[in-house]
Amino acid sequence: MIGRPDSTTIDGPAGLLEVVLEDPATAPIGLVVIAHPHPQMGGTMDNKVVHTLSKAFVLAGWRAVRFNFRGIGQSEGAWNEGVGEVDDLLAVLAHHRTDPAVQSLPLALAGFSFGGFIAASASARLTEPPSELVLVSPATRYALPHVPAHTLVVQGEQDDVVSMASVLDWARPQALPVTVVPGVGHFFHGQLGVLRDRVLRHLRGTSGTSA
Repeated sequence: MIGRPDSTTIDGPAGLLEVVLEDPATAPIGLVVIAHPHPQMGGTMDNKVVHTLSKAFVLAGWRAVRFNFRGIGQSEGAWNEGVGEVDDLLAVLAHHRTDPAVQSLPLALAGFSFGGFIAASASARLTEPPSELVLVSPATRYALPHVPAHTLVVQGEQDDVVSMASVLDWARPQALPVTVVPGVGHFFHGQLGVLRDRVLRHLRGTSGTSA
């Protein structure tokens, strides 16, 4: 487990959901909920890419919340083919959105691999699109929806789980830019710092905070 604050549990649609909340050093400028990779393939909220996304958002001034999908860690329930997992993310968002410290602030969603599909799907169900949507190697084996034009998509050139060609095929009809990290595989081994810095630059550039 990567060093992080202790987890807590909240009510979810299939039972309790395990969550971790991390705040920036100053008052948060927004709230982000981050989704992890496929729960049936070892994905948890302690995945290193998920941890990297959380760190980037916190450094940019956001309150970051990550969680375990139903049936993982201390989260109750069982795998639900990606349908219930979208409900899980929306439940985590609704719970933390009630905090007066963030309820009127911008909202962001982020996810890695299967979590990218979940974040994109949750974004499509919101009344208004999130201020930020960050997808890292979003799983194209699922029906990825179209996403807002300001979405940041980051893809490893040598990803052998989610191919770069499939991500480009999804992005092309939307005229959606994709940031490709050369020589990098699915889990960004040895390049997590590059991923963090790319997300951080994007957030600082669009949020108007200083670099």
